[in-house]
Amino acid sequence: MGKVGRMKLGSQGLEVSAQGLGCVGISSFNDQHKPEEEIIKLIHHAVDSGVTFLDTADVYGPHTSEILLGKALKGGVREKVELATKFGLFSVDGKLEVHGDPAYVRAACEASLKRLDIDCIDLYYQHRVDTRVPIEITMGELKKLVEEGKIKYVGLSEACASTIRRAHAVHPISAVQLEWSLWTRDVEEEIVPTCRELGIGIVAYSPLGRGFFASGAKVVESWATGDPRKVCAYETYFSLSE
Repeated sequence: MGKVGRMKLGSQGLEVSAQGLGCVGISSFNDQHKPEEEIIKLIHHAVDSGVTFLDTADVYGPHTSEILLGKALKGGVREKVELATKFGLFSVDGKLEVHGDPAYVRAACEASLKRLDIDCIDLYYQHRVDTRVPIEITMGELKKLVEEGKIKYVGLSEACASTIRRAHAVHPISAVQLEWSLWTRDVEEEIVPTCRELGIGIVAYSPLGRGFFASGAKVVESWATGDPRKVCAYETYFSLSE
């Protein structure tokens, strides 16, 4: 079996593996608790197979995904991968809040660098857009982080087309992450054309419908009660059935 190929992500010079490894599952976010050694072995296997684009976030765990990745990247593995993480979402009393003010952006970046035990993040996403803070303000701080060498490329997750345009005008956006699959195609109306026009790469998560298109509807039954994937899958399934 050949290794996974490479591709350009956006037009600013970022190159990644054509397939990425989403690292939400290595944390407790999806109620999965695997031994640390098993997780690190999985990450090393992915990298050895050519899957070098590793995507995590500070909210996964929270923090445990980044910490485990930091451990897995020891021994020269860091130099083989393109590492993406995200900021902007955190839990307060069990509820997720969104923040995009400059002080938070900088503090979140510094904390992720420490947990990952690295000097620079390859791709730093705003996980969700803080509608209380003009995107230009958030992007201004991200631009400073690029200039300081703390991050290389900037990304957005789940942003609308107009926000992408405004953000890109402040500093080039290399990638937009969004859910895109056979049952999630609304992004094709405005967001995908906008990204193509501006030369922004697209990172599609849940391309197999959260496992539905690989295993069928019974995949939902294997998830624990309260698993966020179960809620999303049921909502999508029933909306498609109506």
